[in-house]
Amino acid sequence: MESILDGLNSAQLQAVTTPPGPTLVLAGPGSGKTRVLTLRIVHLVTKLRVAPYRIMAVTFTNKAAKEMRRRVEDQIGELRGLTVGTFHSLCVRILRREAERLDVTRDFAIFDSSDQLALIKQAMEQERIDEKRVKPKRLQGAISNAKNELLTPATMITDTYFSEIVSRVYASYQRLLRENNAMDFDDLLMQTTMLFSQNPDLLEKYQGYYEHVLVDEFQDTNVAQYTLLQQLAGNNRNIFVVGDIDQSVYRWRGADYRNVRRFQGDYPEAVTILLEQNYRSTQLILDAATAVIDKNPNRIKKKLFTERSGGDKIQIHEAYDENEQAQYVIDKIAELTLYGSYSPGDCAIMYRTNAQSRALEDAFVRNNLPYRLVGATRFYGRREIKDVLAYLRLLHNPYDTVSLFRIINVPARGIGKKAIEGLQLCATDTGLAPLGILLDLAQNGKDSPYYNIIGTRAAKPLMDFGLMYQGWREALATHSIVQLVDLILDTSGYNTFINDGTDEGDERWANVMELRNVAAEFSETDLTMFLEEISLVSETDNLDEEAQSKAPTLLTLHAAKGLEYPVVFLIGLADGVFPHQRSFEDAEEMAEERRLMYVGITRAEDQLYLLYNFRHFGYGEATFNQPSRFLSDIPKALMSGHIPESKNGKTTSPRESYRRVTTWDSPTRVQTGTGRSYTMSSSTKRSRAKPATDANLEYKTGQKVKHGEFGAGIVIESKLVGGDELVTVAFESVGLKRLLPKIAKLDTIEE
Repeated sequence: MESILDGLNSAQLQAVTTPPGPTLVLAGPGSGKTRVLTLRIVHLVTKLRVAPYRIMAVTFTNKAAKEMRRRVEDQIGELRGLTVGTFHSLCVRILRREAERLDVTRDFAIFDSSDQLALIKQAMEQERIDEKRVKPKRLQGAISNAKNELLTPATMITDTYFSEIVSRVYASYQRLLRENNAMDFDDLLMQTTMLFSQNPDLLEKYQGYYEHVLVDEFQDTNVAQYTLLQQLAGNNRNIFVVGDIDQSVYRWRGADYRNVRRFQGDYPEAVTILLEQNYRSTQLILDAATAVIDKNPNRIKKKLFTERSGGDKIQIHEAYDENEQAQYVIDKIAELTLYGSYSPGDCAIMYRTNAQSRALEDAFVRNNLPYRLVGATRFYGRREIKDVLAYLRLLHNPYDTVSLFRIINVPARGIGKKAIEGLQLCATDTGLAPLGILLDLAQNGKDSPYYNIIGTRAAKPLMDFGLMYQGWREALATHSIVQLVDLILDTSGYNTFINDGTDEGDERWANVMELRNVAAEFSETDLTMFLEEISLVSETDNLDEEAQSKAPTLLTLHAAKGLEYPVVFLIGLADGVFPHQRSFEDAEEMAEERRLMYVGITRAEDQLYLLYNFRHFGYGEATFNQPSRFLSDIPKALMSGHIPESKNGKTTSPRESYRRVTTWDSPTRVQTGTGRSYTMSSSTKRSRAKPATDANLEYKTGQKVKHGEFGAGIVIESKLVGGDELVTVAFESVGLKRLLPKIAKLDTIEE
């Protein structure tokens, strides 16, 4: 046993060997918490002679549970009866064992998210609630939140119209679950706690069965999970919890970091142990992380330290836009690889939302480089992106039946299986494309020869779709690609279909808007070129899998929790992006954003790059970013590069990117030693559109000009539009403006 304890620092040793009773271990990032938790189980079995079947250890994922068991068994061999699992798996075991006390049988089904949604729609129908007025996904989320708070339909507060609807649908939904002999995942927790509350004798049995309860990632527990832990710990109060308030970043999933404070209140005699020694990062990185998180209130402060003193300064870089930001990352990885410091697989690029991966993915593909995308589908493989592209492909190619049948009833417009079968039958009999049948129905209505074949009821929604498509075809000649996207999103109803009031809906809509941004870059090209470019980019899915395994990793900050990399790039550090816009009016949201920044910083072992961009292209319009307020929290002595100025606690940018984008330089290429080459340049292509080259243009790229209201600026582009010269100017005061010189009265500034 002595050898098992060898190598533990004093705080870890105290945590492993502390006497039975309530114990709170606050474990900083990279402090060896998993080792402490597993050795605690070993200590209970080997030194305190606790029978393995008297121990319950719970965590949040099956992977973590398997790893915990493996580590324990590596130390002392197989332990029969030791209970290690997720909250849900343990609850399933209890509920099946005690099913006779429930209103379901032992073989009850567990409904997944899609099953739940189907049942909620059925409940809405019973309650006569229109899906167009209240989105089923929003109700699904509200019911889930209620169950996590241990609220029944009867105990919910119904002080608003929406909460009244939730209560009614919730009640009908629960009845339908019972009729189907089923539970959903939230029921597993809620029904177990209610079972114990209503059956004290049963609770006493399980309290005697499990003498010791150990919990990993305690900061991520919700009300139902915390209540369950309290019930099982009972009067013996042998509960050992490991967590870190500063790494609680799943509030949107019901996690409540305040459970750490509740634990201290419910168990005032609890021993609190701080694990502050970090085994991952340099001291400089830890100091930066501490400076950020120390601004959060209501936390137990920790002083992270490591034996890895010093470290490279954090590199701050301001890019002009998302494209230049992505290219900078690739250039820097190339540089690190070229000098043999690191391999591409040592690098991770992290961002706040999934939509931010698009510019990165495009850049990797343009440079013919592999990458790994963690915790998400590749941008062009996401369902909503494939849907919108299917609309555009069908508009471009009326014979594309794959795209037609993908979106003909998305969103639902009453085109069922029978209508599609009738449409296909007519197409087969006549040799026409299915879309040709639709257009005939749209033009001729009941006089169409296909109307009676398909059937009156089925033909009506097909006619409506044909009319809608006809409108898009007419717009094709006059609309830009981004205008076509807007038209399709609006008239098809896809915008309201995506915006369903849920967090998932918000993320899907952000992805659609990112695709719209891509469309806006093709303002000077046609739909053919746009779709061709997208097809080439999406071919990234076919990159060699072995190459991808050794490639840089792209992931969101939420997905990065628990991971570590020698080199980390945090991109998109602009107010409104990270921290997210919705956190500005909510102190709790802002505190969680700050915790997310802390998690991101502490993923880095050796080198950390923090990037923000001067210009953001969103919703088809260019906006100009303020660097993230989190950057001003980091002491300047820890940073190097384009450090934003700090003013009243907020950051302002030196706008180095403005200088770079308005001057010319030559790109160079370096070999990485991997058989690939990376482009290294300080500026990247702003648009795939080719500028006009008319020799008669008065203004040239790079020319300095002055405007009466906007002041001095630099010409970015000049082209002929309808016989008039249109000039794009980057003004220091207001950013980019598109002007007609005849009207705007631009004056040239002589060198």
